Amino acid sequence: MDITEIGELISKYGFPVVSAGYMLKMVKFVWTFTIEEINPILAEANKELIALIDRIRLLDADLLRLTAKLNTVLQIRERTPIKEPPKPKRPRSG
Repeated sequence: MDITEIGELISKYGFPVVSAGYMLKMVKFVWTFTIEEINPILAEANKELIALIDRIRLLDADLLRLTAKLNTVLQIRERTPIKEPPKPKRPRSG
């Protein structure tokens, strides 16, 4: 559509009607672009985000278990006396 056709539409229907029509066309373009292009990408990103959150929860649970095991080992070490290793025997020179 060239500029003369737009001028004819404005002279026939008035500027507010023609501008409202073009705004409607722009809104329709944005709507269809959003539905066709952006929504599938967002859905895929949402699936990846859920998978990452699940992995983080698993790692958090592993970290809690390892912390509990470490605390148990430290408590056992506190309760048992430390034995010194036997000294190696020197060969007698003679």
